[in-house]
Amino acid sequence: MAPEAATLKQIRNEVEKRGIEFFFAQFVDMYARPSAKLVPAANLDDLVTDGAGFAGFAAGEIGQKPSDPDIAAIPDLGSFTPVPWQPNLARFACDVTVEGEPWPYCPRTILRNVLARAREQGYEFKIGIELEYFLVHLREDGSIEVADRYDTLDKPCYDMAGLTRQYDFLTTVSRYCNELGWGNYANDHEDANGQFEQNFTYDDALVTCDRAIFFRYMVHTLAEQHGMIATFMPKPFTHLTGNGCHFHMSLWRDGDNVLLDEADPRGLGLSETGYAFIGGLKAHARAYSAITAPTVNSYKRLKPGTTSSGATWSPVWISYGYNNRTQMLRIPGPGRIEDRTIDGSCNPYLAAAAVLASGLDGVDKGLDAGEPNNENLYAFDYHELTARGLRSLPANLLDATQELEADEVLRAALGTTAREDYVDYFVRVKRDEWFRYHEQVTDWELREYLTRF
Repeated sequence: MAPEAATLKQIRNEVEKRGIEFFFAQFVDMYARPSAKLVPAANLDDLVTDGAGFAGFAAGEIGQKPSDPDIAAIPDLGSFTPVPWQPNLARFACDVTVEGEPWPYCPRTILRNVLARAREQGYEFKIGIELEYFLVHLREDGSIEVADRYDTLDKPCYDMAGLTRQYDFLTTVSRYCNELGWGNYANDHEDANGQFEQNFTYDDALVTCDRAIFFRYMVHTLAEQHGMIATFMPKPFTHLTGNGCHFHMSLWRDGDNVLLDEADPRGLGLSETGYAFIGGLKAHARAYSAITAPTVNSYKRLKPGTTSSGATWSPVWISYGYNNRTQMLRIPGPGRIEDRTIDGSCNPYLAAAAVLASGLDGVDKGLDAGEPNNENLYAFDYHELTARGLRSLPANLLDATQELEADEVLRAALGTTAREDYVDYFVRVKRDEWFRYHEQVTDWELREYLTRF
């Protein structure tokens, strides 16, 4: 259902028609981990009015202390999602409130606020998301292996045999996406062994992000039912391509895509607004990478060099070009911008808020996108590209948090609370994550240093 169109009467009709007995009242924390309460359908009116109550501190990184009042998850009726494999169950995506007020640490609320400011300028933001994942088995020693032991090609991308061996799983996911009205249009074996991607049609940014959360939950659940583990982790295998969460972006006003210009003299099909939007993305890329590539593991995917297939497919250079997958920002077709650096660990609400705020800053200020780059950037080494003036994304999460902390546009966009700016909260959590990682002595360090010194 579309958020604007859904009414309580329509939901009641759906409940009766589908035989819904329970709802998940679901929200996410900073890490996009879905938390929920299971609410009987008979309590729908109370759920809509009062929400589902949670001890927020226990639910993850959502800005709560143990001494804070409970949070209430208020359902967005337009997010009503029947759970295809459990016919008597449905899900609502919820906005978090505390004592009747929107909770400024809620990622969905943060995106809502950025979208509202865009609407004040007459804009609607639409995105399509490409979510890549691996299907793996967990070994007894805690390591992982590709679930399909026959999936061993050096270049398995689009492998028909690999699709065939996972046919039951993939077609089940595809069928469910289409039953939900999402418009699944392609299901691919991706570049790495055991890696897949299943695409659905773009929509309003909030709708797409709600779907992304449910898609990850669905894939995890169905993989478990098939005796596997699904992971959207950015880089689960050292030698294989990582998991992206590519965003395809467009900006609309009065039903028209304002990024589109079929007569673009540069031949990319972009308007001046589109180029300014790119200018904003480039200007803030180093800062927003802390949000779009938000884990320690993210920066093991974002690196120069190659994988066993010959390419990482995750560019680290801040550049753009027409239908060129070695560029951070690819223009796959007129009026559309793809950011290839966003990864599977991102919170889609926060990522969408960050890229929209960055792009709109470019539009507001008329930022110059520079000239498109049509070269194969994998063909040049680090020193050659820096000598040409190209900048790279931060090399690790710590550096990315420093960039984010200093970015006043993103600081303003993500909002403030009675306690702090959300950026300061995000940075504090992520730096703690970095330092916890950095304190660990790894097997690589033992192999590299144990007998050297």
